[in-house]
Amino acid sequence: MKLIPILTRRTSDAPAAVPAAVPAAASGARLGWLDALRGIAALVVALHHFDVLRMLPFGGAVWHHFDMGLFGVMLFFIVSGYIIPASLERRGDVRGFWIGRIFRIYPALIAAFVLSMMILPAGDESIKLLRTGDDLASLVANGLMLQDLLGVNNGMNVTWTLCYEMVFYFLVTALFTRGLHRHSAPIAVGLAGVALVTGTAVGTQLLNAELGSTRTLLLIVTPIVLLGLAGVLSGNRTLTGVGALLLGGIGLVLVTLNGRAPAFETWMIFATMFAGTVVYRAQHGQLARVPALLACGFVVVAGVLVGRLHNHGKVLDLTWSSGWKAWSVAYLAAWVLFGVGFLLRERRFPKVLTWLGAISFSVYLLHIPLLRAIEPLLGIPPQPSSTLGRIAWTAIFLGVVVAVSHLMYHLVEMPMQRLGRRVQKAAGRRRPAAVAVPADAAVGPSAAGAESEPALSGPRRD
Repeated sequence: MKLIPILTRRTSDAPAAVPAAVPAAASGARLGWLDALRGIAALVVALHHFDVLRMLPFGGAVWHHFDMGLFGVMLFFIVSGYIIPASLERRGDVRGFWIGRIFRIYPALIAAFVLSMMILPAGDESIKLLRTGDDLASLVANGLMLQDLLGVNNGMNVTWTLCYEMVFYFLVTALFTRGLHRHSAPIAVGLAGVALVTGTAVGTQLLNAELGSTRTLLLIVTPIVLLGLAGVLSGNRTLTGVGALLLGGIGLVLVTLNGRAPAFETWMIFATMFAGTVVYRAQHGQLARVPALLACGFVVVAGVLVGRLHNHGKVLDLTWSSGWKAWSVAYLAAWVLFGVGFLLRERRFPKVLTWLGAISFSVYLLHIPLLRAIEPLLGIPPQPSSTLGRIAWTAIFLGVVVAVSHLMYHLVEMPMQRLGRRVQKAAGRRRPAAVAVPADAAVGPSAAGAESEPALSGPRRD
C-alpha cells in the first residue's frame, strides 16, 4: 500500500507553483517537438496502410519484427496522454475543454466522411457509415465516437482509435472534477498491471451478447453519454461533477465489458496515455523524477511483456500483427522516439515535420480513402514491378495525401478551431464556468496551444 504515496510524491511538499510567465509569442506557439512526433507517426501510419513494406526487398523481415501500425498508434497515444490533461488543467474549465475538443474533432471528421463517401463507391470496405444495413445505429454510434465499443462498424476503418481517445477524455474529466487528476502514475501502473494479468481472458462484446441487440445497448448508452455531455457543458459545478461521473462510469463499463480488441491491448492503450501524462507532470514539478521514472518504466516493460505473453495464435486476428516480436519492438520503439523528442524539445525541428504534424489529423482521416480513390486511376494494384515505378507511386500517394490534408487543415480545421474559441468566450461571458482549477493544479508552458493539438491516434493495422 506504500506504492501509491511513492508514485504521487512531488518534488517538494509545497504546492506546485505556476511557472514564470512565458512571453506571449512563446506561450501561443505550437510545440514543435510534439508536432514533429505526430508528423512522423502520421507518415508511418500512412505508409503502413500504403503497404510500403511490400515494395522493399527486406520488407518481410521488417514486418515480422516491427509493426509500423502499432508504432504509429502508440506514439500518437503517448502524445495525447502528454498534452490532453494539460489542455484541461491549463484553463481549469471543463466546459471550455469540451467545447475545444468538439470543434477540434467533429468538423474534420464530418468533412472526411463527406469527402470519402463522395469519392468512393458504395461497395468500398473502408467506408461503413450509413452502409451497414442499420443506418440509425451507424450514425448514432459513430456520432458518439464510441462505435468500436458498441459493436457497431467503424464509419471509417481508421476511426476505431477515436473511441479510445473519447473514453480517455471521459476519464480525465472525471478525475479532474474529483480532484484525482494528480494520480496519473499509480493509474498508469495499475492499468498496465491489469493488461498483464487479464491478457486475453476478458471476453469481447459481452454487453451486446447479454442484451441481444446492438440497438438496445445504444438505447441505454446514448442518453447516459448525452446527459453527461450536457452536464460538463453546463458550466454549473454540481452538474459538471455529475456529468463527468456519468461519462467516466460509462466509459469504464464499455472498455471493460464491450471492447473488440483483446484486453491486454485495450488496457495498455490507457496505461500508455496516462504514462504520457506522467511525463508532463514530472517535467513541470508536479511529480518527482524517481516515481515518474518508475511508473513509466513499468508501463514500458509491461507493454513489451504483454506482446510476448499474449500476442499469439488467434489473438493475431484481433491485433493484426505478425507476432509478439512485431508488437513488443514497435511498442518499445514508440517510447524511444518519444523520449528522443522529449530530450530535444528545446531545439528547433525541421519545418516539414512540424507542418506534417499540424495536418496530421487530416492525414490520419484521409489517407486510406485517398489511396482507394487514386489506385484505380493509376491501374493499381498490382504494385509497380520496377524500382522507379514504386518510387513514383509512393511519391504520388504521399503528394496527394498531404496536398488534400493541407487544404482540409486550412479550410476546415483552422476555421472551426477559431469558431470554437469564439464559442468558448461567448459561453464564458453568458455564464461563467463555476468549476475552478483545483488549488494544487500547476500549469506549465507545455500546455500552451493545447487546443490546437489534435486528439488522434493511428488507424488499426489491417
